[in-house]
Amino acid sequence: MPLPQFDEVHVISDLHMGGEPGFQILRETGKLAGFIRWVAAQKPDGQVALVLNGDVIDTLAEESGGYIAVDNAETVIKRIMADPAFAPIWEALADFVKIDKRTLVIALGNHDLELSFPVVQRAVVERLAGADLLARARIEFSTMGAGYSCLVGGARVFCTHGNEVDAWNYVRYEDLAKAARRLNSGRSLKAGEWEPNAGTKMVKDVMNKVKGQYPWIDLLKPEMTAAVGVLLALDPGQLEKINRLIPVIGEKVEGSREVDQRLSAEGFTAPAKKQARPVAVEGLLGPNLMEGLRSGAGASRPSADALLLAAEKQYKTGSAVTDPQDETLGTGQYLWDRLTGWFSGVSKIEALRRALKDWLKGDKTFEIADRDDACKEMVDSVGQGIHFIVTGHTHLERAIDLGGGRFYFNCGTWIRLLRFTEAMLASEETFKPVYELLVKGRMKDIDQAVFDRQSFVLRQQSAVCIRADEDGTVVGELAHIAGTDPVTRTIIQQFTR
Repeated sequence: MPLPQFDEVHVISDLHMGGEPGFQILRETGKLAGFIRWVAAQKPDGQVALVLNGDVIDTLAEESGGYIAVDNAETVIKRIMADPAFAPIWEALADFVKIDKRTLVIALGNHDLELSFPVVQRAVVERLAGADLLARARIEFSTMGAGYSCLVGGARVFCTHGNEVDAWNYVRYEDLAKAARRLNSGRSLKAGEWEPNAGTKMVKDVMNKVKGQYPWIDLLKPEMTAAVGVLLALDPGQLEKINRLIPVIGEKVEGSREVDQRLSAEGFTAPAKKQARPVAVEGLLGPNLMEGLRSGAGASRPSADALLLAAEKQYKTGSAVTDPQDETLGTGQYLWDRLTGWFSGVSKIEALRRALKDWLKGDKTFEIADRDDACKEMVDSVGQGIHFIVTGHTHLERAIDLGGGRFYFNCGTWIRLLRFTEAMLASEETFKPVYELLVKGRMKDIDQAVFDRQSFVLRQQSAVCIRADEDGTVVGELAHIAGTDPVTRTIIQQFTR
């Protein structure tokens, strides 16, 4: 297979440019622009690529009128590119593609589906290259779920966002192609024709509304199965949001089947339809919060699963049900009345502490060598001939030696993350000052907070850099980026092939 050949490839992911002021989560504009210019200056006589590996923009943070912008897609992307908060980044990219032997690759994520539309791609190319035909030729798009493959020295590199193996955020690329064809032929999508995945519904229907009061909710890593517990602990009165959330989590089970198609050639024949598996309440509230609720509940109270079942039956029929006996999932006022009653034995501080422990489950969140589910699923999905696999999506950087001269990287994110330590979540007492900070919801205070002599907010502007040395070896690095001019890098992990 003929593949583009580079001397160096630099990969960054999850920039999340989007949203109006006050709703934006990318703050490192100057640093990012500086890094782009630094990449442009590397190996002046060699071929150098910069890969933006998905979620480059964030249309889910925009008021686009729906789950995906169709008729106004061009307007949305032009607004983001012109926003003063992001304009320096686009200026740096424009300067990048003016340079000979530089290549810019823009890959699709799950927050920027509109980048697959020809009209949007033309808008991006026009912004970056104008009428300069050579500069236009240096821009490539990888937007249909195939990832981006290239060679660095004798090593094959495969870059993809990573949502392809995420049941929450699996993109139906065939449907996306149909939407692009509609738009390109001067037609539009009818209401209800575009069916978003569970992750998109979670963001647009629930989290964007929660974010107005609790802006830090975006800074938790993407796993959301304990989100109901977090919302109940923050503000049990947000019943409308919880009503919308529970069916979405049920849809995630359906999405897990589609993930089986992944990046492979399988899946051209639709798999047999299976009955949806029920979602247990423990997956919604999380085991730690459930334990606290059960300890505060009397032995005579019904199980949480029974309450959820009764809630759905009441929600559908409008009448109370007292004998729930199957495993269907649902919600309603009944759920609110009964589940929140369990909080009588658990304080709000303790409930949120337990819910966050479930959301941030495990102590390997920030261990770069941890083979998390994203790593395992992606490695299983690609061929043995790939030497460097590079993803993003989870916002959690990884650098793993797979053996046999193969390596896995996750290039993390350029937005901030919240780092909850074991000491902070150890007890209700240790968590109390953290709780007081979170419920106030002021990002300025959160940015400045220090617990256990450690900054609460983790700033890791990460990049994966793969280069071919003169002796024929290929070196892959996970680096942290600091400064704007000059840019400095801290090498976190290095692998040589």
